[in-house]
This record gives sequence, structure tokens and C-alpha cells, in this order.
Amino acid sequence: MSGRIENGAGPTGRHAAGLFAAAAAMNRDSNGNALHAPVLVLNASYEPINVCAARRALVLVLKGVAMTEEENGHFLHAARIAMRVPSVIRLLEYRRIPHQSRALSRKNILLRDRNTCQYCATVLPSGELTLDHVIPRSRGGSSTWENLVACCHPCNRRKGNQFPLEVGMKLMREPRAFNLHTSRHIMRLMGRSDDKWRKYLFY
Repeated sequence: MSGRIENGAGPTGRHAAGLFAAAAAMNRDSNGNALHAPVLVLNASYEPINVCAARRALVLVLKGVAMTEEENGHFLHAARIAMRVPSVIRLLEYRRIPHQSRALSRKNILLRDRNTCQYCATVLPSGELTLDHVIPRSRGGSSTWENLVACCHPCNRRKGNQFPLEVGMKLMREPRAFNLHTSRHIMRLMGRSDDKWRKYLFY
């Protein structure tokens, strides 16, 4: 179904500005949780390519870059209009996705490793994890997808500036670049909690 505005012709002019202001206000109050909900992003071809926050998804819809395919049941209210918060959006123009499309960052390393320490398999909130250089920087290791892993603080202290084998530690899996295949696998894991994602992910 398409993104739509209740009691209004479309998200343009002052209506759009009002919705942007409402999104900012909701982001500051207790109802802001709805704007942090994950939204599946589809290419124009209906191919799943990303996951973003509902607030970002609304911005893309309001700018005319994407349209809503599925809704999550929440509304964003502003003046005389109300916009349904999306669960799935689709880009209106096809975007070519490079083989490796994600930037190397702490957030993406933790996402790739599913917030799991790669040495002891403990799942933790992002704030309780750090990044570990498998080959320590002091011994020639670089900051790459293949040399960075999510790590809990106890394991990080235990390993120190040593190679894993030197302190009797072993990686759960070999770290690899975050490519489209990895992204889709994580999307499927996230999609298990939202039935509206299933028809786009499980095929």
C-alpha cells in the first residue's frame, strides 16, 4: 500500500514542514520509540537492501524518494494531518548496490557480529562492547573488516596486545567484509519479529 496522508492531499509545503516538526517532537518524548523502530528498505525492484529507523524512513517518504509499502500501526500527527509510520518502504528509483556497500565503522562491525563477543559468544548491548584488533595494531594489524571484531571488555583485557592463540582464545568465526549477503542474513533475523517483512525476505 502506498504512503498516504490522512485529511490532506500530500506531504508538501507547510504540511511536510509540520510533519518534520512533529517527527522531531516525537523523537524527544515517550512516543518517540515508534520513530526508532526498524524499517525495511526495498529497492525499486522490491529487492531488500537496507534497514533504517522509522524516522529516516518518514523523511525519505516526505521527500518523495520512497513510498510506504507496509505500515506499523502508528501515526505521526501534525496540525490537521496524520501520516502512518512505515514498516517497509520502497525506493522510487532503482539504486545500484555495490558488492560491499557499508562503511567500515563500529556500528557496522557490531551489526555484522550481531552484538556478540567473537571470543566468548556473549550477547551484549552496544555500549558494553568494544572493537578488538585480532592482529594487534602494535604488531602490524590494520583497521579492516577482516581484522576487527566485536569484543566484550573482559575478553579485550585478557587478550591485550597478543594474538588470540597466544592467550588460548579462539574466534567464533572468521571476520569478513559486510557485503550484501551478510546484510540480507541480518535482515532475515530482524524480520522474524515483523510478519510484514516476511514476504520480502523469505523467498
